Amino acid sequence: MRMLVLGHGYSAGFLTSLLRAEGWEVTGTTRSAPKRVAATGAEPLLWPGDVPAIRERIAQADAILISAGPEAGSDPALTEFADDIARAQPRWLGYLSTTGVYGDHAGGWVDETTPLTPSTRRGVERVAAEQGWQELAAANGLPLHIFRLAGIYGPGRGPFAKVRAGTARRIVKPGQVFSRIHAEDIAQVLLASIKAPRAGGIYNLCDDDPAPPEEVIAHAATLLGLPLPPAEDFATAEMTPMARSFYAESKRVSNRRIKEELGIALIHPDYRSGLAALLLAAPDD
Repeated sequence: MRMLVLGHGYSAGFLTSLLRAEGWEVTGTTRSAPKRVAATGAEPLLWPGDVPAIRERIAQADAILISAGPEAGSDPALTEFADDIARAQPRWLGYLSTTGVYGDHAGGWVDETTPLTPSTRRGVERVAAEQGWQELAAANGLPLHIFRLAGIYGPGRGPFAKVRAGTARRIVKPGQVFSRIHAEDIAQVLLASIKAPRAGGIYNLCDDDPAPPEEVIAHAATLLGLPLPPAEDFATAEMTPMARSFYAESKRVSNRRIKEELGIALIHPDYRSGLAALLLAAPDD
């Protein structure tokens, strides 16, 4: 079996490990990090660059995962390879989106049936990308699956380094909550979908415990036995426009569908277990 990942980044590396263990061949495109892709067990191809080779892999692929995000208002994979994917007719097609498509719900719950009302440019672009892939799938009978990811963390992407360095910040905005997902759980959900495809399926990928961001930082400091970073009021905190934009939306994301349809038991059901596992695996990281 052959998997092609268009945009083989952080999350795709965890899926590659699972697929390789089951005998899959995996190819992943990258802009400039072929050694990183190869280290996960995937064959790297440069994109932009190796377009003829990528087209060949598309034609051969049993499964294709689009992990590259929108750029300048358009989806690069859809722009470059839509016709190739339509001709190839893979058995499984996946698109990694974001829970940002739901917009702000003032801390309320959302699920896959919630209307898409994005409030940021990134969210608007993701909605457009989802619609583009859905239109391609509908016109060509492609088995598209959309995965809306919450905030991603995992090895090398935890808060410990900043807490140790004294650069972590506990930004407090009353009522603010985020949902999260460990990279290992992203990988197991994708693998479960590949094994039990349901064309047209849309899934939220998040853990069981949406929480205020300052609680996560505080828990990381406690695990390290270090003082809590001082609390900062969101209204007066100095932040970049990008950092501040992440606080524009507050919602709790339901993961019921991945449990009921794909039989998922989360490896890391909340940030406490996820952070504890990160610290145990790499105590000095």
